[in-house]
Amino acid sequence: MQLKKKDILDIESLSVEEINLILDTAEGMKEISERPIKKVPTLRGKTIVLFFHEPSTRTKVSFDIAAKRLSADSISISASSSSMVKGETLIDTAKNLEAMNPDIIVMRHSEGGAAQLMAKNVRASVINGGDGRHAHPTQALLDMMSARQKLGTLQGKKIAIIGDIAHSRVARSNAVGFSKMGANVVLAGPPTMIPKGVETYGADVTWDMDEAVSDADIIMMLRIQKERQENFLFSTVREYSRYYGLTEKRVKRAKKDVLIMHPGPMNRGVEISDEVADGPYSIILEQVTNGVAVRMALFYLLAGGSRDGDTD
Repeated sequence: MQLKKKDILDIESLSVEEINLILDTAEGMKEISERPIKKVPTLRGKTIVLFFHEPSTRTKVSFDIAAKRLSADSISISASSSSMVKGETLIDTAKNLEAMNPDIIVMRHSEGGAAQLMAKNVRASVINGGDGRHAHPTQALLDMMSARQKLGTLQGKKIAIIGDIAHSRVARSNAVGFSKMGANVVLAGPPTMIPKGVETYGADVTWDMDEAVSDADIIMMLRIQKERQENFLFSTVREYSRYYGLTEKRVKRAKKDVLIMHPGPMNRGVEISDEVADGPYSIILEQVTNGVAVRMALFYLLAGGSRDGDTD
């Protein structure tokens, strides 16, 4: 089976079969990163542009590493180094990048829909590295991969996603993705951080964190996204942590072998305690490792490969 899509813009547009293809391919790609020489010639001669108009550590670096491990040439562009600071429009930037004939463009932008706009204006494949509050498909894919590796299947599993749901593209993409794969998703957070229309994510909603984590197979914590909030949506950080912070006591309400996840960056002592973040059930760093494998898989599949193809 081949991935027939030109772009990866969100989770909604991916079928269950396509998600499984990506995750299965990523399992094979992960082995490359465990070799003494972490490089294969699979995408030699391909050019990948990393266009990050918003700050990033994990996502940008893992895309860059993924490209290099497949022997592709990667070029990074930041907001401060692009001509958009001089007034150039996103469409003109897209057309200029297109004129240089890249194969894949990875884009992160603070405005929702920016990746879709880019995709409409270039022949190259576009991967959405996160756009505003809208979507973060590669994060959801690596989260599903991480959970599937531990649990074997996502079918029938309960995942509690807790925190600033209203401003989180990760919450939206994961709620849609895990629901597609048969999991039962519960979203929890302060009423001021639960968006209108959240039922379209395919998830249940509660304001009670203890209810959300009860018998959960997976608990995913989210940070407060102050950069996307026009006004503070809670009285104090201390109060927020009291009601929506994940402590060892709250973890005991979940399944005894619960998985603790966080897309990062973490605000320790706010949404998650040190003991939980560094505890035996945490797979937070495994998420980061799997991020490289998922992004390698997407580069490979978008460049025309198939799961049955040779990755050596």
